[in-house]
Amino acid sequence: MAAPKTGDGRTPVQIDTTKASIARVYDYALGGKDHYEADRQTIEAVRKVAPEVQLLAVDNRAFLVRALRFLASQTDVVQYLDCGSGLPTADNTHQVVQRLRPESRVVYVDNDPSVVVHGRALLEDNEQTIFSPADIFTPSSVLTDPGVRGFLDFDEPIVLIQNGTLHHYDDPARSPQDIMAEYVEALPSGSYVVAAHFYDPEDDDSALARRMEEVFVHSPMGSGRFRTMAEIEGLFPGLEMVEPGVAVCATWWPDGPLVKPLAPAQRCIAGGVGRKP
Repeated sequence: MAAPKTGDGRTPVQIDTTKASIARVYDYALGGKDHYEADRQTIEAVRKVAPEVQLLAVDNRAFLVRALRFLASQTDVVQYLDCGSGLPTADNTHQVVQRLRPESRVVYVDNDPSVVVHGRALLEDNEQTIFSPADIFTPSSVLTDPGVRGFLDFDEPIVLIQNGTLHHYDDPARSPQDIMAEYVEALPSGSYVVAAHFYDPEDDDSALARRMEEVFVHSPMGSGRFRTMAEIEGLFPGLEMVEPGVAVCATWWPDGPLVKPLAPAQRCIAGGVGRKP
């Protein structure tokens, strides 16, 4: 019997186009078409302090694609749990990994109503991929979700993806590092974690990072924290990091030599891949 296309059958709430959506803001930055005025306002406001702000989204996506190609071609893991998957674009997780390993199984998790609608439509004919509308910042809701548990085997290694998600989390009641520790604890040995995050380099680019943060946080989107290298490394608790560890996204195993200098904003997003021993 085919697996259900959503985790628990919940009906998404009505889409509010007057408020910015994280997924739609990224869609606009990536040149997509599924966005509204409130979403565009967020990027245009940041553009005033960082003209190349869209490169944050571009580098975030390109890093993920390179990490996925590495995992699909150089490891034996064929299960993926993509948290905060966002709106469909070119080279979605299932397209990248199933191109190399057709047997790969992918669960997308996102509770943004816009993403739920598009995700269901995208996956209608893909029996190796499902969508679960859970809260990625509450690990227990993801890890106990019937769709997730019914589709992925937690006795076998899993790739957990938190790419460009945790910088939108800023609840003083719980740290992003604690959230990731709960996820990692639930993963079997041999699993991998892929994560990228807005980055405060604590050097000459730090002022730019903080200006972008100020605009993001006070934009219609209302989130976008830039954290330090130590804070980002804390998102990989107890993991063996794939070389070069946490690095500026554009420099993590680039597709070719970097012959042009990075724009300042490109130096303000970092990512890495870690393996659970």
